[in-house]
Amino acid sequence: MKSSKTKTRGNNGDAVSFPLRVACVDMGSNAIRFIVAEFSSQDRYQVLASERRPVRLGHSVFLSGRLEPKAMDGAVAALEDFRRQMDELGAGHRRVVATSAVRESKNGDAFVARVADETGLQLEVISGSEEARLVHLAVARRIPLGRRKWLLVDLGGGSVEVSLVDRRGIYWSESHTMGSVRLLEELTDAGADPGRFRRVLGEYVSVLRVPALKGRSRPAGYIATGGNIEALAKLAGFSDEVGVTRVPVETLRSVIEQLARMSFRQRVEDLGLRDDRADVILPAAMVYERLAELAGASEVIVPRVGIKEGVLLDLVAGLAHRQDREDRQEREAEAGAVSIGRKYLFDEPHSKHVARLALSLFEQLRPLHDLGDDNRKILLAAALLHDMGQFVSFKGHHKHSLYLISNSELPGFSQREMLAVGNVARYHRKAHPAPHHHYFTTLPESDRERVTRLAAVLRLADALDSEHRQQIKGVTARVEGDELALWVDGTAGALLGGLSLRRKSNLFTKVFGLGVRLRFLGEEQPIEKD
Repeated sequence: MKSSKTKTRGNNGDAVSFPLRVACVDMGSNAIRFIVAEFSSQDRYQVLASERRPVRLGHSVFLSGRLEPKAMDGAVAALEDFRRQMDELGAGHRRVVATSAVRESKNGDAFVARVADETGLQLEVISGSEEARLVHLAVARRIPLGRRKWLLVDLGGGSVEVSLVDRRGIYWSESHTMGSVRLLEELTDAGADPGRFRRVLGEYVSVLRVPALKGRSRPAGYIATGGNIEALAKLAGFSDEVGVTRVPVETLRSVIEQLARMSFRQRVEDLGLRDDRADVILPAAMVYERLAELAGASEVIVPRVGIKEGVLLDLVAGLAHRQDREDRQEREAEAGAVSIGRKYLFDEPHSKHVARLALSLFEQLRPLHDLGDDNRKILLAAALLHDMGQFVSFKGHHKHSLYLISNSELPGFSQREMLAVGNVARYHRKAHPAPHHHYFTTLPESDRERVTRLAAVLRLADALDSEHRQQIKGVTARVEGDELALWVDGTAGALLGGLSLRRKSNLFTKVFGLGVRLRFLGEEQPIEKD
């Protein structure tokens, strides 16, 4: 019997047909997970192959800072086998991601190059915020989140991503270096005595905080993902079948007491846990318990999905509806940037206004800057966070913004993109990009070009709200001869924007060869330029 096929438009305008086979590899710190699925529509799929390889890449990274040769060999061997299965099953669209172990290792770049050379697969090292975004994507398809805020916790071997989410996206997210493997490695000296290990572990996780919960009402629920919470649910007597499980926090505490009294060998022989699960499950359980306490939760909701399912959904969404995916990512980028800005007490009305003006100019000036859609989110984040460095000091705040941004994370942004965001923000005032600026010269040449063009646009937008009073409501940009005329809708007090524009338009003139003139709707005479 032939299967029916449906078509939608893909990234390049070609039709994408369903059923569609895609594959994902999630290279975590404790194991490597592989999945191939066939999608009958954008939201419905059937798993064709699924496998977990117990390769603990994080074993030495969290102590020595380097991936061990034996672990890398095991990872490459697993990837070679997974690629063969992808080819056999006809999964032409694939994404391979790596998390904290590779992200934090000193030899991670060499490992990524080796993977490409020996397997032909492109290994993408993702940030903690991107992990949170992918997990949210999977969870939102499994649980009807609605508009209330939920606490979403994804615990891996190297880190725990804690987020406040609703059905629309991530409101706040933070990555903590408190993964199960990391805790095991760092506290290994206490591991011989189960009782002492439990006490030391308790002291360690007690420092975990969720600032976003302070002063807020209790979250709608506490959702936990990761292999450890699924194993804990099974130990608590719940079925491990696919579906959502609700584990009472009191039951979780009983399981913790049981695990704390048992040795590693007892957990394997008496409880049937795998070797690579038996040693990390207690640290994981105590992190989950601590976060339940902070959330005031009475139960832990286990949706039995995680990063790999999020990757599959994201991959198919990108193939089928690029614009929808980009709109969602832009909303998540805005929410994440605003969350970071609030942490550093930024001027929120000014920053949002500058971002709106910057994106408006970006769209109107496409023929000039010739930058793709992926640069919108770079400009959006930079515009929202350009003044964030004032938290440190007003003097030189553009440089402080660069430092703070480049050491922060945003959902959907790679480390390279965050450095681009930081540089665009850094050049919203004062000096132009120069060869002696370290953070600028570390960018690839293509990134330097887009940073310069985006910074030129951001300077114009920032100049239009120089008083931080949002007096200019909108702007229309038109090339008139050898000048760019900015026709604005604003009050007379916004005339000071013209003075600011004189100072800030020089980068735009240098990059695009056009002078800049401010003009007011309803006025015949433009403001004179120097």
